[in-house]
Amino acid sequence: MLQTSFIRKNKEKVLLGLEKRNFQKLYLINEILILDEKKKIAQNILNKILQEENLISKKIGKIINSYNNDFQIKSLKEKSFFLKKKRKNTNIQLEKISKNLEKKLNQIPNIPDEKIKKNYEKNDILFQEGETHCSIINPLPHWDLSKKFCLFDSNLGTKICGSGFTVYMGKGAKLQRSLIQYFLDQNIQASYKEYSLPYLVNEKSGYATGQIPDKENQMYFIEKDNFYLIPTGEVPIMNCFRNRILTDLDLPIKATTYTSCFRREAGSYGSKVRGLNRLHQFEKVEIIQITTPYTSSYSLKEMISHIKNILKSLNLPFRLVRLSGPDLGFSSAITYDFEIYSTVQKKWLEVSSISNCTNFQSNRLHLRYKTITGNIELCHTLNGSALALPRIMAALLENNQTENRINIPKVLVPYTKFDHIK
Repeated sequence: MLQTSFIRKNKEKVLLGLEKRNFQKLYLINEILILDEKKKIAQNILNKILQEENLISKKIGKIINSYNNDFQIKSLKEKSFFLKKKRKNTNIQLEKISKNLEKKLNQIPNIPDEKIKKNYEKNDILFQEGETHCSIINPLPHWDLSKKFCLFDSNLGTKICGSGFTVYMGKGAKLQRSLIQYFLDQNIQASYKEYSLPYLVNEKSGYATGQIPDKENQMYFIEKDNFYLIPTGEVPIMNCFRNRILTDLDLPIKATTYTSCFRREAGSYGSKVRGLNRLHQFEKVEIIQITTPYTSSYSLKEMISHIKNILKSLNLPFRLVRLSGPDLGFSSAITYDFEIYSTVQKKWLEVSSISNCTNFQSNRLHLRYKTITGNIELCHTLNGSALALPRIMAALLENNQTENRINIPKVLVPYTKFDHIK
């Protein structure tokens, strides 16, 4: 969430940033500033009332101690009663203004980084690596390969739960588990501390990372217990640090987790949801960093380099894309997507998003740190997929097939204990 002090000092910058996102409710900025001013006025009135009440309380104490007449005490108590009533009304007014202000602030996304293009421009393709051709003449898509080699079954997933779910089996299940362990090992080797986390979160946790209210309709909700199924491991892992004051010596914090992720994906249809392309439940390994405002840009580059090395080790063709304003997530100031190429589907599939959320999330998380000079500042938060499993699986199967087998990348063989599927 943006700070009202930042909006007031940087109104033009905020409006220009929101225009880059193609944000339609620019009028909210003026409404926020007006409400903020009203809140300050109400708070000042409340402070003065409290001061008057304290003075009256002291006067009554002195009169009682000096045995003066009851008339003065009665007069002061009447004034005190009037002030209490006024304080109650002012508190109600202040609470109403504060709730209205927060409601409007919750609708404002993060301000894009200066590198981000305007709303009418396309995403930037920064670089591309790897061969984007297949070694055989008539390659099969991964949903046909799964039938041929008995790797996963979407019909079983539909039978158990519904469309958008799948069941992995045999070497398909082993390959997925091997990828998860490989990604975790690579992250741990790069000094990310592993966390094993709940798959359910409460409303406070969803709000703190920016999923609520922005993505609430895309999340599964368990009404009886007021829990949400996590859409990404970023939500529970960031909330481990909610309401914390760290020191600059604690930073950066680097953490990783493997979770199942649950998304309703309302409105998805056609080839985009075929096979493993888009599921309601999927596996993902996540990395996050918590940094100072002065080091988050370096940490973003470090995360990009780390994920790039993992993709290179799998021998998959990939490219890095910087998202334009309208494609940015609600909490993100800048996002880079890694996409891998499916030689059979002839399209690029996103497998990782790496975002710097600056202090937008940490403001909601109340996640701060004490500087060397003793000042308390908001941290910066970053997150990235390292990596999302279904599309990695799809590309590995499609890109490594021959006429009668699927070859396994060398780095995975110590995990799978087999070098091919036939």
